[in-house]
Amino acid sequence: MTSKFGTWPRGGSACAIIALLVAAAAAHAQTPRQPGPPPSTVGPGVPNTPAMTSDPMAVPGFWDPRRRPERPDLSRITIIRFLTETDYPPFNYAGPDGNPAGFNVDLARMICEEIQVQCTVQMRRFDTLISALNSNNGDAIIASIAQTPEMRARVDFSDPYYRTPARFVALRNSPIDDVRPEALEGKKIAVVAGTAHEAYLKTLFTEAELRPYPDADAARFALKRGEVDLLFGDGISLAFWLNGTDSANCCEFRGGPYLESRFFGEGVGIAVRRGNDLLRQAFNWALFRIWEKGRFTDLWLRYFPVSPF
Repeated sequence: MTSKFGTWPRGGSACAIIALLVAAAAAHAQTPRQPGPPPSTVGPGVPNTPAMTSDPMAVPGFWDPRRRPERPDLSRITIIRFLTETDYPPFNYAGPDGNPAGFNVDLARMICEEIQVQCTVQMRRFDTLISALNSNNGDAIIASIAQTPEMRARVDFSDPYYRTPARFVALRNSPIDDVRPEALEGKKIAVVAGTAHEAYLKTLFTEAELRPYPDADAARFALKRGEVDLLFGDGISLAFWLNGTDSANCCEFRGGPYLESRFFGEGVGIAVRRGNDLLRQAFNWALFRIWEKGRFTDLWLRYFPVSPF
């Protein structure tokens, strides 16, 4: 689906990811944090150059503290009916009790608490979400929908609350630390064929030796076997792979993150019906407040124990 970020496992693979999230949440709960803005963020004004140092605790922050959104008249909002997808872990999925769960669902509940309004969350198939919204069967969609020109012609969006960075991964014992284009001349880089990641490498890493693979699993296996020097791909799915059993603790991020919107998108926002400026502005205000209080940081670290940023 071109309107969604990432290459997440679907169907039966959701159980493994949910189990990983439960373990990560338990570990995170043992390390309470003080409220306040996150200590390490990637966001406005932070250069996303290849030489940027990776921080395992980095949290994306796309809010500029100098540009505080105005608080709209929230008294006109009496209920918010959120729509989300049925099977896109860890962002949206059915929990053990069958109720909606995931990063997006928890964020929606935080927004409702901030606005102090009653909310519902209904799960639907991804391909029915836009039509359900525009048929007034819901008020907003929080389902990792990318803000593409095609989508903006159908719905309006809140400010982005996450983006999907691209990252390099190397074997833990690899001597490669410098991943600037000039430093990777002749290096073999695994990438999934036909993706934005391959296009990015072809454009900027012209002296590297690209090794396209048919899918992410094949590219990761090539790195584990030492057939390539590096792997380049979607940072969020790679973060879960690095933290899971399939990687066997073989590898780690090197350099990045890479956030060039021309290749990796303009971010994920909450979709509302076109012209619904009140709800869009309410979301912008609530998202900023959640970030400012440090709640977004806590939510991110609970779902992403290995930061993709």
